Amino acid sequence: MLYGIGIDLTEIERVKRVVTKQPQFVERVLTPNEQQQMAQFRGQRKWEYLSGRWSLKESFAKAFRTGIGAQVGFQDIEIIDNAAGRPIITKSPFCGQSLASVSHTGKLVMTEVVLEKEMTNDE
Repeated sequence: MLYGIGIDLTEIERVKRVVTKQPQFVERVLTPNEQQQMAQFRGQRKWEYLSGRWSLKESFAKAFRTGIGAQVGFQDIEIIDNAAGRPIITKSPFCGQSLASVSHTGKLVMTEVVLEKEMTNDE
């Protein structure tokens, strides 16, 4: 059963500007495992990855119906690309199935997260 859908659109250049002014942004948004994965990338691909993770976590928080804040923080959500490059939500406060999608252009990153939970007899 569908629990929530979240989408987000992020400008890659905006994320670059934030990191330039606040280098700690990377550690605030990415888990250690995500930081390790990002370290494999250079140039534009690195910025796409970071912008994508920011956007995916925003999408997740929207689908979870909380937004990023007191209930769910960036470190509560971890999204690691599998061998085929598909983003997999490996850690989150949601107990059901989590599906993620990310797409890039030269300037933008668009993400969507769908959260599904098992239907109980009460529903």
